[in-house]
Amino acid sequence: MRVLLDTQSWLWLQDERMARFSRRTLKLLNQPSTERLLSLASIWELSIKFSIGKLRLPDAPERYVVARLETSMTRPLDIELRHVLHVAQLPMHHRDPFDRLLVAQAVLDRLSVLSADRRLALYGIDLLPL
Repeated sequence: MRVLLDTQSWLWLQDERMARFSRRTLKLLNQPSTERLLSLASIWELSIKFSIGKLRLPDAPERYVVARLETSMTRPLDIELRHVLHVAQLPMHHRDPFDRLLVAQAVLDRLSVLSADRRLALYGIDLLPL
């Protein structure tokens, strides 16, 4: 299974306690057959929020994100032209541009999404429970 983590879910995954996730979800995330993905849109969002003081990280994003991608066994997911163009076809269930891009990636690449934002289910994607 290929799982696209939204920004918040990926940050929660970095917390050693991982209290925000159910046992079922943790089991799924830890299966060797599960591919964890983090969109470059999420990394962009993290970088913006860090730079304007809305997100505190233990280190600058260029060090923190790179190190934590490796330790959390998460692969960055590139943003392709087809993803960006597909956003225009999505209904306006959600106004956040980062989340809309994640939805486009999930639709086109047939990815399950791990997010606390239940509004994303309105797009008909496979939204995993926390």
